[in-house]
Amino acid sequence: MTGVTRYSGPHWRRVVATLANSDVRRAYAQIVLGAKLPEVLTGMQDQRRNRALAALLGSGLVERNADGELVAPESIFRDLLAQQPRRQAQTGPARFMRLGRIERYPANMTERRELLAWIMSEAFRPGEVLTEKQVNERLLSYTDDVVLLRRYLVDFGLLERTASGSSYSRRERI
Repeated sequence: MTGVTRYSGPHWRRVVATLANSDVRRAYAQIVLGAKLPEVLTGMQDQRRNRALAALLGSGLVERNADGELVAPESIFRDLLAQQPRRQAQTGPARFMRLGRIERYPANMTERRELLAWIMSEAFRPGEVLTEKQVNERLLSYTDDVVLLRRYLVDFGLLERTASGSSYSRRERI
């Protein structure tokens, strides 16, 4: 397939959705220009300000440094560009992908399992334990319907879910 590993980091859709909010854009601009936390979005209601800052942190556009200050990492956009899929060969699971995302699921169950196993090997490390939110963020790289993809992964025995549904992990053998 592509050889691109999508283990962690921001997803471009989340970053763009975050920047669609004008409060968030204003806060991001202030942080990029070096404003300290108390100076960011001054005069705004605390709840609205906190929501904008939480969105920036959640998207990966900003992070806290060792002093607890918000900073905009220089690597964010380079990391997002690195997620762009390379040209796909039209063999194996690639037949069902378009631009690195699932275009359709194979009707043949053996081929479907092959596609799902490939996604598991690309998106999840053995032994990792993730929350549902973390699983969904990783699967968003492959489809907008993360619920269906997650269900397929569980049904095919590739992704193990705890009885409480609080965490997921990759099965040892795919």
